[in-house]
Amino acid sequence: MKPSRFAIAAAVLAASACAVTSAAYAQAKEQFFPLLVYRTGAFAPNGTPWANGKQDYLKMINARDGGVNGVKLTYEECETAYATDRGVECYERLKGKTNTLFDPQSTGITFALTDKAPGDKMPMLTVGYGLAASQDGGVFKWNFPILGSYWTGADILIQHLGKKEGGLDKLKGKKITLVYHDSPFGKEPIPLFQERARMHGFDLQLLPVPGAGVEQKATWLQIRQARPDYVFLWGWGVMNSTALKEAQATGYPREKMYGVWWSGAEPDVRDIGAGAKGYNALALQHGAERNSKVVQDIIKHVHDKGQGSGPKDEVGQVLYMRGLIIQMLGVEAVRRAQERFGKGKVMTTEQVRWGLENLSLDQKKLDALGFGGVMRPFSTSCQDHMGPSWARIHTWDGSKWEFASDWYQADEQVLKPMIRQAADKYASEKKLTRRTPQDCQS
Repeated sequence: MKPSRFAIAAAVLAASACAVTSAAYAQAKEQFFPLLVYRTGAFAPNGTPWANGKQDYLKMINARDGGVNGVKLTYEECETAYATDRGVECYERLKGKTNTLFDPQSTGITFALTDKAPGDKMPMLTVGYGLAASQDGGVFKWNFPILGSYWTGADILIQHLGKKEGGLDKLKGKKITLVYHDSPFGKEPIPLFQERARMHGFDLQLLPVPGAGVEQKATWLQIRQARPDYVFLWGWGVMNSTALKEAQATGYPREKMYGVWWSGAEPDVRDIGAGAKGYNALALQHGAERNSKVVQDIIKHVHDKGQGSGPKDEVGQVLYMRGLIIQMLGVEAVRRAQERFGKGKVMTTEQVRWGLENLSLDQKKLDALGFGGVMRPFSTSCQDHMGPSWARIHTWDGSKWEFASDWYQADEQVLKPMIRQAADKYASEKKLTRRTPQDCQS
C-alpha cells in the first residue's frame, strides 16, 4: 500500500526528532571549553606554548581517564592575537556554546568581560593575571584569579629584594624602576608598588612601553641615566626579549633585573642565551617541570600517539606547564561540581562556578593528578577566590632556569586592605551589594 502524505510527513518528523534528540544527547554528554588563544602576532611566542599545554591537557584527560566521570571534554580555539576587541568577539561567539567557563588569557580582555560575566552567569578563570581586586568573592562572584594576582606578584618581588638587602628597611633610598607594558596588564601592579614605596621609602620610577614593546631604546637610555638599583620587568611576548637585549646593549646588569611570572619563560631568554645570564623572574608555583608525572602522562597519552598540539620538546617548559595548570584547575572545577550536582552529569556554568569557589586540592589529590612537586596545595572559598599565593624566584643560568630562592607568600596584611578598598570601590561604581551568607551557600 502506498503511504499517505500524512504518514510520510509523520515519518520525516519522527526521524528529525530522533536526530535532534541524538544530537542533543551527544552535546549534553560533553563539557565544552572555549580556548581563547593568540598564536599570531607579537605575543605568539609566549601565547603558543601556553595554548598548547591547555589543549594537550584536555586531550590527555579524555585519553587517560575517558573524560571526567564519563563526560567527554571538548574544546574550540578562537584566535584573539591578544587584542581586547577580538577577545570580546570570541566571547560573544562562544558564550552560548560553553557550559563550563572562560579563560580570557589577557588582562585587557578580562577587564572587558568582568561586567558581562554576572549577566551571562559565566565564570572566568584568570590564573596569575587579571583584576587583583577580584580575589574578593564577596563582590566578584564570577571572577577567579586562582593562585595569584599581579598584586601578589609585586608584593613577593619587594619581599625578595628586602631579604636580599638584609631587611625591608634597607630599601629606603633605593631606586627601583618598573618597565611595564602600557596596557591593563602592565598597569595593574602599580598601586601595590606605590604602597610598598610609601611603606619602605624607596624611589619608584615608572617607564611604560607602548605597543608590542619592540622599540625600547629610549626606555633604556633613561635607565642608563637614572642608574636604578633594580629593574622590574612587567612584559609579555617580544617585549621581554627586547628588554633583555637592550639591557645587555646598555650594560645594565641582568642580575639586577626581576620579571613577573609572564616575563620568565624560555621564549624570553632563548634567543639571548648567555647574554641573559643572571636574569631573575618570578615562578608562579612552578618552573620547568619535565620530570613531573603529569608531563609523562601527556607524553604517553598524547604526544607518543602523534596527537600533540605543538613540538614535543616544549612539553614541561615554563609556559607549557602554566597551560597545564590552568586547564587542570578548570577540569577540577567540573569534577568538584559533579561531586555536588551529580557524577557523570554535564555541569552548567553556574555549577562550574560553584566548583571553582569550592576547590580544595590537598597533597594527596595533587599527587593523584600528577602535579605532586609541581605546585602547592590550595583551596578557595566564597570570600577568597584566589587562595594562597606562593611563588619562588628562578634565575636563567645561560641555558636553563634554576630556582634561586625559597617559597614566598604574599603579605596579606598589606594586600587585604587594598583588595577590600578596591572591591568596595568597584561595587559602589557598579551599584552592587556584597553577597549574603545565604548566597555563599547556594
